[in-house]
Amino acid sequence: MGFEWLAIAMFVFFFVLILYGYPVAFSFAGTAIVFVVIGVAVGAFNLNLLKLLPNRWFGTMSDFTLLAIIYFVFMGAVFEKSGLAERLLTTVGILLGPMRGGLALAVVLVGTLLAAATGVVAATVIVMGLISLPIMIKYGYNHQLATGIITASGTMAQLLPPSLVLVVLSDQIGVSVGDLFLGALFPGLILSGLYALYVLFIAWVRPQDAPALPPEARTIHGAALFRRTMVAVVPPLLLIFSVLGSIFFGIATPTEAGAVGAIGACILTVFNRNMNWKLIRDAARSTANITALVIMILFCSTLFGLVFDGLGGQTYIKGLLLNLPGGFWGFIIVANIAIFLLGINLEFIEISFIAMPLFVPAARELNVDLVWFGVMMAINLNMAFISPPVGFSLFYLQSVAPPEVKTIDIHKGALPFMVLQGIALVIVILFPQTVTWLVNAAG
Repeated sequence: MGFEWLAIAMFVFFFVLILYGYPVAFSFAGTAIVFVVIGVAVGAFNLNLLKLLPNRWFGTMSDFTLLAIIYFVFMGAVFEKSGLAERLLTTVGILLGPMRGGLALAVVLVGTLLAAATGVVAATVIVMGLISLPIMIKYGYNHQLATGIITASGTMAQLLPPSLVLVVLSDQIGVSVGDLFLGALFPGLILSGLYALYVLFIAWVRPQDAPALPPEARTIHGAALFRRTMVAVVPPLLLIFSVLGSIFFGIATPTEAGAVGAIGACILTVFNRNMNWKLIRDAARSTANITALVIMILFCSTLFGLVFDGLGGQTYIKGLLLNLPGGFWGFIIVANIAIFLLGINLEFIEISFIAMPLFVPAARELNVDLVWFGVMMAINLNMAFISPPVGFSLFYLQSVAPPEVKTIDIHKGALPFMVLQGIALVIVILFPQTVTWLVNAAG
């Protein structure tokens, strides 16, 4: 072992900074600068490698696919801030309210639809927490079931297209974002189906935990309910299907479809008479914040990766992964465990820029299908995102939960849904066709 120990020390130093709470982008850049100085001092790093940095940055920013992040985030922000998401959730709740567990099923359905409309976990969890959690508590839902279904359904924005996770992973893994969208669709629907089945099971064995909505709460009936459904549910559905369908059928690239989706969300807002300059300004600011975060981390992680590679870290890690016991399956198991553990403490953006450059070279060497690998990672991040005690979705919901909902209820409520996500992950690992059949059919 030459100077690889320096690369490992660099990685450890980076994680120490992260755990101390330093911003991820500055941790990437600061660590890289410190270890460039150390590497040059001990003769382990060639300063000429830094001349590659501008070309790498320019190559990254030339990737047309990254524009999709801006459009999909803006589309989701307009859905959230215009009240379209709220009307969708309340209308579906009224439609499904008469059956046991109907409100929870409405959360699953709307969570799936909002995931396909926003691609942003925080927005989906917070919107559903603000709207549906007080109603579910008011009508006697078990607190753990109510909070668990909201965090789990809201976190599906990490998996279902047009997920930002998939857009970022496509850039880091080096596969088409359209293929990742296609590959994630069926596993995402499997996960949504498992949530719905679990709700129905609870409503059957413990009806007191998931009661039907009482008649006095269902204030809209007949023609009025039909009209509200046509206004509040059908247009967002058509927009979501048109955006995703145009990608899946090759009519538009993800970036083009995202632009259409952003304009479509604005048009729906106009028709609902909610459009104003404040809404546009707030949605644009939210989009700019997320986009700037992604680009800043991308730039700084590129510097980090260049220095890490220059110290021999990339070659060393690749060798370790290729020589794991069990070969192909040993690599798959270790990769899933590592991503899950990272996902408990870090956001998906950081994980994508930290872990994917380490795993992808070994995955290619082992002939791992990278679309399948990317979807596995997305499901794994889904599971980590609701994992107690520090899953991000738990804190999103906790920030808007009514006072009577205790933190322990939110954390305990997530556990059954982690099991369901684990089942979905096992299904995808054992049956790669769940990911590849749509990709192959489209190809």
